[in-house]
Amino acid sequence: MEKGFLKLSELFNQHYLLTNQYNNAQKLEARIQLHQLFSTNRYGWFRWVFDHFALPPQSSLLELGCGPGYLWSRNADRIPEQWQITLSDFSPGMLQEVQQNLRDMHRPFTFQQIDAQSIPFENGSFDAVIANHMLYHVPDRAKALAEIHRVLKPGGVFYAATNGRHNMRELKEITARLVPSAATMWGDVSQDQTQPYHFYLETGDAELASWFSPVTIHHYEDALVVTEAQPLIAYILSAPIAALFNDELIQQAVDIVQREIDEKGAIHISKAMGLFEAYSAFKLTYGCVKTG
Repeated sequence: MEKGFLKLSELFNQHYLLTNQYNNAQKLEARIQLHQLFSTNRYGWFRWVFDHFALPPQSSLLELGCGPGYLWSRNADRIPEQWQITLSDFSPGMLQEVQQNLRDMHRPFTFQQIDAQSIPFENGSFDAVIANHMLYHVPDRAKALAEIHRVLKPGGVFYAATNGRHNMRELKEITARLVPSAATMWGDVSQDQTQPYHFYLETGDAELASWFSPVTIHHYEDALVVTEAQPLIAYILSAPIAALFNDELIQQAVDIVQREIDEKGAIHISKAMGLFEAYSAFKLTYGCVKTG
């Protein structure tokens, strides 16, 4: 086992996530920047997600794992005035960032530190709950889904975004050329099908079906065409896999990426991303307003 290697279970340990990955938004923003710079779908992920919100004009919403709040800052022109929005994260550092990022929006956001496994609201409090690329970080996802179902109103909707198994496969292949165990650090379950830590597009509907019906999946069509080495290296070093890289391996990664860009003009990386739309008890049919 390489020096600095973390077991897969440690990557989903909340202490590690709080103190390393999400104590602030720096590492997350390095990953988001790669997508902003080189995505082929120029419409944008956060605008696309917001397109799927079909809710009454006087709705109460809870976002779990809101991070820096890009879902709201990128859609500031589209948020209905009467929506009551609670933004939460289990990281105090992230909550500080989101409050700073949204300070000029003049919206009545409420901010609260929340663990998705124990949501401090009464039954039936929200018309919608949002979890954007965060459920795969929750140690006891069944408990979190039970909590989400509990705080939703009958007919309320849960929007859960996640990735497919082969998301950014080409990037994983580049790192695996340097460090064979990299696949495990990216969370590749092909090495251990018993690991419970994954919430994929291919499997998430079955999990959600235990609590919600109907469950619909929306696929986001996108890819990366990377023409600069530095943002791709920054992405790698922002992820848990960075624990496997010393200075020599980092330089080797830079050389590999730059050589491929020089030879081919770009590195093409496929994406598999999407959004589950899952309803509690029955789908809302009254007075909904489509925000997209």
